[in-house]
Amino acid sequence: MIKTIATPSIPQTRPESVETLPDARGRFGDYGGRFVPETLIPALDELAAEYAAARVHPEFQRELDYHLHDFVGRATPLYHAERLSQRCGARVYLKREDLCHTGAHKINNTMGQILLARRMGKPRIIAETGAGQHGVATATVCARFGLQCEVYMGEEDVYRQSLNVSRMKLLGAKVITVTSGTRTLKDATNDAMRDWVTNVRDTHYIIGSVVGPHPYPMLVRDFQAVIGREARAQILEREGRLPDIVMACVGGGSNAMGLFYPFVEDASVRFIGVEAAGEGIETGRHCAPLSAGTPGVFQGSASYLIQHADGQVAPSHSISAGLDYPGVGPEHSYMKDNGRARYVAVTDSQALNALQWLARNEGIIAALETAHAFAYLEVLRDQGELALETIVIINCSGRGDKDMNTVARSLELV
Repeated sequence: MIKTIATPSIPQTRPESVETLPDARGRFGDYGGRFVPETLIPALDELAAEYAAARVHPEFQRELDYHLHDFVGRATPLYHAERLSQRCGARVYLKREDLCHTGAHKINNTMGQILLARRMGKPRIIAETGAGQHGVATATVCARFGLQCEVYMGEEDVYRQSLNVSRMKLLGAKVITVTSGTRTLKDATNDAMRDWVTNVRDTHYIIGSVVGPHPYPMLVRDFQAVIGREARAQILEREGRLPDIVMACVGGGSNAMGLFYPFVEDASVRFIGVEAAGEGIETGRHCAPLSAGTPGVFQGSASYLIQHADGQVAPSHSISAGLDYPGVGPEHSYMKDNGRARYVAVTDSQALNALQWLARNEGIIAALETAHAFAYLEVLRDQGELALETIVIINCSGRGDKDMNTVARSLELV
C-alpha cells in the first residue's frame, strides 16, 4: 500500500474558481481542438475519459504525490538569487526545477502520464524529444515501471544532445533517429504521430509539452502546475505576498504554463514568456511564433506558428534544441490574444551571455532554454521595469549538462 506523503501536496492558496478552459471541445478561445486522423479519435477519447476519472480519484493523486516526492524529489526549492538580484535591481527568485531527478521539469508530466498509461493497460510508450530531456524523463519512468519505450529524435538534435541519447539508451529506451525535414523536434513529432496512428491499440504517446490535440495541452499543463502551486505557497511564506512577475522560456510552453497557471486569476501577477529569437527575428532564423508568427493548424491543434504566406510551416532555428520548434501550445496563443501574458524573444547570443553570467556569479549552469528567460531579465532592467521591491520568479526549468558540447563550441571553451 502506497503511503500518503504530505510534502508535495502544497495547500491550494489561489482562488477555487480558477478558469476552466479548455472547453468541452478542447478549445482555448480560437485555439486548440483536435486536428488528427479519425484513427486517433478513440485513443484521445479514452485518454480524456481516463484523465477525467483519475484527476478526481484520491488513490491516483496519492500515488502521483508519492512518486513526485520520493522518486522525482519534489518539492523543489524557491531560491533567492542574491547576486542576480543585485545585478538587476529587484528581488529575483529561481524555481529550481533543474534539481528534479533527470535534471528538468519534464519528469513531472511523464510521471503523471505513465500512471495514466498503466491505468489504460498500454504496455508500449512512445515519445518525441528535442533537447532530449523529455526523452530521458520518458525513458526513466518507463524503466521505473517496466514498460517498453521508443523515443523519436531528429538527427540534428541527436548530434547536439549526444549525452542525452546515451542516457536514454542506458535507461533501456530505443532512440529512433529522424532524418526527414529539418531533422529537429518538428520532424521527430511527425514520426511519433505516424507511429501512434499505426499502433494505437497498445501504445500510449507521451507528448512532452502543452501542444497537440485535446486533451494533451490540458493534462500536460495540469501535471506541470505543481511548479506554480509550490512557487505560490513558497513565495507567500518567504515574502508574505505574491510576485509581481513570473517568467519562463517558451518553446512548446510546458514549463511556462506550469509556472503561470496557478497564478492565472491573480491580476497583479504579470506573465512573461520568452521565446527564441535565434539569429534575430528580422533574419527569419528564429523560433518565435508568438512574437512573429500567425495562427494556423499544426500537429493536432490550432495555435500560433511560423509559416509561409501559403500556410506551409517554415524552418525554425535556435541554438537551444528544446526551443527549436515552429509552434506553441494553444493556451499560450489564447493568453497572447487576451493579453494575460506578454511574449518576447531573445537571441542566441543574449542567451549565451546570460548563461555565462549565471554560471560565474550564481554557480548555476542553466540549460540553454532557461538561459533565454534569464537574458530577458536584463532587458527588463534596462527598460526600467524593475525596482528594488519588485519580486520576480524565474522558472529554472533545467540544468545545462546536456548543452555543454554546444556551449563549448560556441564559446570556444575547447
